[in-house]
Amino acid sequence: MEEVIGIVVAPIMAFLVFVAPLWLILHYRSKRQISQGLSEEQIKTLSDLAGSADKMAARVQTLEAILDAETPEWRKKV
Repeated sequence: MEEVIGIVVAPIMAFLVFVAPLWLILHYRSKRQISQGLSEEQIKTLSDLAGSADKMAARVQTLEAILDAETPEWRKKV
């Protein structure tokens, strides 16, 4: 019976000594990084992407206006 207890206790002890502390450290490190927000580089990239999206939206509106003027029925074909 003591062999069975030893077989069960050994993996539990290994988990508690090695895996659990590493798991906790990595978990709270990732939580801290998430709570810090965006970095300066990420904010700049996001701003650039937002500007590009605005430009593309304006281009699409211009193209739709041109198509509406030249071919009023184009929306029905799509």
